[in-house]
Amino acid sequence: MGVVIIDGSTVRSFVDDEAQFQKSVDEAFASLDLNNDGVLSKSELRRAFETLRLLESHFGVDVATPPEELTKLYDSIFEKFDGDNNGKVDAKEFREEMKNILLAIADGLGSSPIQMALEDDDKSFLKKAADLEAAKMAA
Repeated sequence: MGVVIIDGSTVRSFVDDEAQFQKSVDEAFASLDLNNDGVLSKSELRRAFETLRLLESHFGVDVATPPEELTKLYDSIFEKFDGDNNGKVDAKEFREEMKNILLAIADGLGSSPIQMALEDDDKSFLKKAADLEAAKMAA
């Protein structure tokens, strides 16, 4: 486990490195595409967000959210990713929405650094952003 310090510029630099960003997002997309059909279905994207447990917990404490409310939330997330409203999320749509999300995180962080404790095998985009910055500083 390691501790990294990031701020908005760390995240923005990761997004601006098109090759690294695309590689990372495409790897994430491939891992979510469980049936390997080249698109994410509503259930595949929901499964990904369920494993993150972003909506079912609040600062690590379980929150009882009615199933129908969770379904509405997950459906609205899917609609945001499905830019052409065809009922599927392709790699380009996924990449564009992840870019929007990460840039929003960068804007939210601004120049205020935060510390994050991450496992060495963490595959999150924020860990990849921190690793990219560390590699640039070492070079």
